[in-house]
Amino acid sequence: MRILTDAPVLARFGYAVSDPTRARVLLALADASSYPSDLADSIGVTRQKMSNHLTCLRGCGLVVAVPDGRRSRYELADTRLGSAIRDLIGVVLAVDPGCCAPDGACLK
Repeated sequence: MRILTDAPVLARFGYAVSDPTRARVLLALADASSYPSDLADSIGVTRQKMSNHLTCLRGCGLVVAVPDGRRSRYELADTRLGSAIRDLIGVVLAVDPGCCAPDGACLK
């Protein structure tokens, strides 16, 4: 395992939240830990897709799987991430509607 700092940390975080589903997973986990099946149901994706997104988020170092009996519960890898995510949500962005879709996807 490598420890990243500075720009590589921001790049990993940016990649992780560039997908709306992964962003929603991080928002959900900022509130409380959860099981993959519960996350899939609440976000409205298949369990397979949720598994893929959680694998990505684990690889980016943002979430960890915590064994809980025969299941694994997911939580943010660092509790400070929850505060950072909530702070980012509070930022008001002025965007060019011709450049970005409402879901944040770039149109150009």
